[in-house]
Amino acid sequence: MDWSIQDIARLSGTTSRTLRHYDDVGLLKPSRVGANGYRYYDEEALTRLQRILLLRELGLGLPAIADVLAGQTRHADALLTHLHWLQREKERLDRQIGAVESTITKLEGGEQLMAEDMFDGFDHTQYKEEVEERWGRDAYAKSDSWWRSLTPQQKSEWQEKQKSLAADWSRAADAGIDPASDEAQTLAQRQFEWLRSIPGTPGGGVAGPTKEYFTGLGELYVADARFGANYGGQHGAEFVRDAMAVYAARNL
Repeated sequence: MDWSIQDIARLSGTTSRTLRHYDDVGLLKPSRVGANGYRYYDEEALTRLQRILLLRELGLGLPAIADVLAGQTRHADALLTHLHWLQREKERLDRQIGAVESTITKLEGGEQLMAEDMFDGFDHTQYKEEVEERWGRDAYAKSDSWWRSLTPQQKSEWQEKQKSLAADWSRAADAGIDPASDEAQTLAQRQFEWLRSIPGTPGGGVAGPTKEYFTGLGELYVADARFGANYGGQHGAEFVRDAMAVYAARNL
């Protein structure tokens, strides 16, 4: 049994263009190509795609994913490694959910809040020293104060917005589009607006980030793997940097 490229795109939540790009770079070949030129994928290809998407979630770029797939050929062994990572991530998210649910219950019941229970699974201060060193104490203080002022629902909505933007960047990078294209520049505009919404962003507020900050942040995504992982690793980070540079040159 096999499935068409349209079926696989729909079932996996990706796009036909991304799947064709995976084919072009040798990452995921279709099991057969029909007389009409359509790509079809069998169970072996689906399992490989599942591994690719899981590795993308871990922040790996396409070249790194190719290396991993070449080095660990047994799908079952590889998926077991992914399963362990997903279980750890689920445990962390379960702790966060439990902390928020506990806070809501206590607030509605008029109970005393326990600070040590409220932030289980969270660590928004892990980059405090680095932010202060790069952009000053005032930048960190403003962003920290803003974050603490948000309700649990607002924090969740903001995090989902950031994740959605990062995922859209990754998909665009995987599809191999031009950083100067309208699609990439729409993402760069969203990146600009997202940064402008964060108090403490250098040059933020009504005007938004400065040209120097915006382009410098793009360079940081490439230079620092921790930030680049949000966009799928080196390849994705370079795509984001290039698109941000084009946006800055045109608009800032």
